[in-house]
Amino acid sequence: MKNLPDGPFTPAHAASAGVSARQLEGRRFIRLFRGVYVVAGTECTLTVWIRAALLLLPADTLASHLTALQLWGLELRSVLPLHFSTNTDSRVRRSQIRLHRRRGRLRTYVRERIPCTGPDRTYVDCAALRLTLVELVQAADHLVHHGHTSLDQLGAYLDQCHIDGVVRARRAFAYVRERAESPMETLVRLALVFARLPEPDTNREILDADGRFVARCDLVYWKHRVIVEYDGAWHERSKKQRARDRTRREALERLGWTVIVVLEDDLPNKRAIVWRVYQALRDNGYDGPRPHVNAMWTRWFA
Repeated sequence: MKNLPDGPFTPAHAASAGVSARQLEGRRFIRLFRGVYVVAGTECTLTVWIRAALLLLPADTLASHLTALQLWGLELRSVLPLHFSTNTDSRVRRSQIRLHRRRGRLRTYVRERIPCTGPDRTYVDCAALRLTLVELVQAADHLVHHGHTSLDQLGAYLDQCHIDGVVRARRAFAYVRERAESPMETLVRLALVFARLPEPDTNREILDADGRFVARCDLVYWKHRVIVEYDGAWHERSKKQRARDRTRREALERLGWTVIVVLEDDLPNKRAIVWRVYQALRDNGYDGPRPHVNAMWTRWFA
């Protein structure tokens, strides 16, 4: 076993290390795909699954679509099935693998020592998979925020390319914001915008009357002095973080800001989040229309 590759391997690799086909079916090994194994106890991470699949695919294969997006740091849906692209005519009949045959030559990027499509191409490929508009905005916000691409670079790519998914990708791109920092923050922002409330500014610094820094806030309505903050589960788990959040919010409230906190437990009822924000805006002088929730909003958020 010590001569086996570090990670996934085929029966041929096993045979060269002195492991028989019968031994492969024992408890010391786990079969990931038909013809690909790992040693029992191996942590089956995304990269392990991808490397296992690549052993079955053509030499030019790249991770693409949602699998590439996961390599670029964002998991929107489940790891499986894995998505790959090739310029060959090869086909694969495995429920956990999707092999996309591409006409144009694919440019190779490398993430975690795995060949994959670049961030701009990955975004458009994901649009071809029929992700929702909200998921596509989350994907682009993530890629821009983490510096994998820029708003200008991605926009130029969308203008120039004519591949499957680009029309939907362009539509979603209109809602991408350079300073959006988390998928859940994007989700809350879009729930407000698509309910026809004003769009808040994203991740801006709040200063006091003397120009001193007070806080950097997720979603900011400057005119009506309303702040919307998304606090993930880690805020609740950390006592120190909860104390810092409380002190920070008290400082903002002393300056006349209304702070709406959205918790992870609030997300199942996004309609209620929209109405909480609307009420805060109205209390601070907003005289615009009430939230409007249509069938598309319900499909995306409810």
